[in-house]
Amino acid sequence: MLAGSYAARLAPREEPALTMRKASMGDKVRRVVTAHDVMGHAVVQADEKVAVPGLPGENVRSAVIWATGTVPADNSVDVEIDLQDDGRSLTGTASVLRIVEFGPGYASPRNRTLSIDYLFVLSGELELELDQGTLVRLYQGDIVVQRGTSHQWRNPSQDTPCRVLVSMIEARMVSIGGAVLQPAP
Repeated sequence: MLAGSYAARLAPREEPALTMRKASMGDKVRRVVTAHDVMGHAVVQADEKVAVPGLPGENVRSAVIWATGTVPADNSVDVEIDLQDDGRSLTGTASVLRIVEFGPGYASPRNRTLSIDYLFVLSGELELELDQGTLVRLYQGDIVVQRGTSHQWRNPSQDTPCRVLVSMIEARMVSIGGAVLQPAP
């Protein structure tokens, strides 16, 4: 039999941060951050809702969930990097975890970053376009490993947002046959 306080912690929350439902452009996400106390015990440092604000002039919302100034990260330092999110790059950090919601019909500018990116489609559909017109259609549950290639994202739906979770970690510039491929905005 479970102890009362333990059972209460196992009870489902009334308002899940992300569910497998149609995403809403006004949603917030729940961020739980762990750390260590002075005795070295694991503790919850933060348990809060983070707004996913719109980017100026675009049909996209983005929020940095966490970022680090170095790779590898230093988990002994109690630092939270507060960033203005451009939704696309590392913005002066070594790694970043962000949630992005592409509005219906949204198309990003073509870009190449100095990072390796791991993108997980949480809801909706997304198209990834690479050089020479290569197009990959992504669905809920799909994962992309983006290795510094020139690319563009598009939400093909005219009525449903697409929400993704993206982890970006700084990487060296790509060199092909001695030519260095430069990052592009």
